[in-house]
Amino acid sequence: MYHDPALAGAARADLRPRSAVSHGVGLSGLAGLLAWMLVAHHFGMDGPYAALVGVAACAAPMVLWSLLVDKVHRNASTGIDWAHVRPRRETWDISVTKLTGLWLTWGGMAAIFALFRVWWDTRYANYPFALTCLGLAAPVLFVSSIPYVLWLDRRLVEPRDGAWSLGAWLMGVPGHDMAAIHNHLRSWAVKGFFLAFMIGVVPTGFGQVIAADPRELLKNPLALVGYCVTFMFVVDVAFATAGYILTFRPLDSHIRSANPFAAGWAAALICYPPFVLMGEGGVLDYHPGSADWTQWLAGHDWLMAAVGVALVALTAIYASATVAFGLRFSNLTHRGILTHGPYAWSRHPAYLSKNLFWWLSTMPFLATTGWIDAIRNTAVMAAVSGVYYWRARTEERHLGADPAYQAYSGWSERNAPVPRLLAKLSGSRSA
Repeated sequence: MYHDPALAGAARADLRPRSAVSHGVGLSGLAGLLAWMLVAHHFGMDGPYAALVGVAACAAPMVLWSLLVDKVHRNASTGIDWAHVRPRRETWDISVTKLTGLWLTWGGMAAIFALFRVWWDTRYANYPFALTCLGLAAPVLFVSSIPYVLWLDRRLVEPRDGAWSLGAWLMGVPGHDMAAIHNHLRSWAVKGFFLAFMIGVVPTGFGQVIAADPRELLKNPLALVGYCVTFMFVVDVAFATAGYILTFRPLDSHIRSANPFAAGWAAALICYPPFVLMGEGGVLDYHPGSADWTQWLAGHDWLMAAVGVALVALTAIYASATVAFGLRFSNLTHRGILTHGPYAWSRHPAYLSKNLFWWLSTMPFLATTGWIDAIRNTAVMAAVSGVYYWRARTEERHLGADPAYQAYSGWSERNAPVPRLLAKLSGSRSA
């Protein structure tokens, strides 16, 4: 066979673009979380505050790895120039204006949490616990924001950001940017909405995992599968919660932009309470008359074992997609482009694995109440998967303006296994 060196060199040159996060960040966070879970299990600490310590145990090693190993604070994308520190008098007015905008934002968030009853409802998550935690943290954040902003503004290349523009607008200072204000408010809306939810759900799975008896689990394979799935979700939620908290420029984990498209917000919010459409009685509820996989596969031990392993593997992929973000997990925002881990296989590994898990665990094409419900549930489950396809497309639209994402997307279409498989099945070159 003829070997063309030029073609071989071109193939080698099509390298995967560099990821904004290194493998070490996520792995260090996972090690910290696992270490704390072992300690918590040993001492029987399965309460909600122990769960929050787990988030801290996950976050702290990632911060240290990012600063000491990856040295992310020196990235140009932080917007910080460490070599040129302005005199305090040059940035004092800027910092005061920025703090005004920041505190106004926090005050608005507090008012929303206090006024709307959904945040005091425990049907979706333990929101009262989350709001108690946020209330305890509020005075600390208020006081610590002063030295932090005063210190950071002296080092920022351009300290007049969205918070400054909001403060300038409120104070009548000229030069504010309405687009920056809108992005600032969208960013904090994302952070406030999802952080309250995440803090509210962290304790549930954590408590179940810590309280479980490993000896009993080994006696019951189905219970072991359930434990492994819950464990993966605990990892996912711990990393996600850490990501929503740690949005700081010195960590290069700040929000570059929040999705400006209404379709993106609609697609995301209908997947989360209180707007969720997939829950019991919701428009996209695919559960009526359904039974889970253990009922349909009862008596078929080898098939049940295979499906159990597949469900654990799919949940592991889902969790690893969150771990890959390290400090930067967040819905509806751009905080750097990931290209490593499961993102080297698919542009949307979390959505893909989550939907495959639902199809396999629920088996909506089977129903205890007859074939009509089976057809309905299958159609609705297909619509749910369509929602996640819609989410993926709106995210691509948001990120598509970044040349880094354009390079990653192009590389993915040419090299990643999932897009290549989809292209092959569809008979086209795009996925």
